[in-house]
Amino acid sequence: MRGQSTLDSFGTILAGVAHRLGLESKLFEARLRRHWPDIVGEPMATHTRPDQIRFKKLQVFVQNSVWLQQLTFLKPVLLEKVNGLAGGALVTDIVLRIGEFSGEPKVNPPAAIGQEPSSQPSADLLKEATLHTQGIQDPALREQLATVMAQALSLRPPDSSQRVP
Repeated sequence: MRGQSTLDSFGTILAGVAHRLGLESKLFEARLRRHWPDIVGEPMATHTRPDQIRFKKLQVFVQNSVWLQQLTFLKPVLLEKVNGLAGGALVTDIVLRIGEFSGEPKVNPPAAIGQEPSSQPSADLLKEATLHTQGIQDPALREQLATVMAQALSLRPPDSSQRVP
């Protein structure tokens, strides 16, 4: 007689891998950058940028001393909002630094060697990838992963003899 299956969802496996590799804070940093305009407001987000979390301290770059002063007064509120996004006391302090930056850094996904990146994957590939990411609870992460999977699937050659089963 067979016992009950102990399969884990993809989201659970991904969370476990992130924890084992120590990537939880890096994943939160990426989510924090994405939600920064919601946390501080659009006007302030154009003059500030969260950088990294080190030793439970969030480092934030500001454009000049005026914005540094403004954020100094808002530290308690910002800490509350950041930790609310984290779901716990992940950050204990905010370190403000004046620095030059041109908004959010742009990251281009690497293309497959010898292939041009396509603009958008087909609806069928996106639907297929979405089915595989249903177990991920964070909607933004789920959508991003489905898009990346669909783009990767669209880079495969259309020849059915070369498809991976």
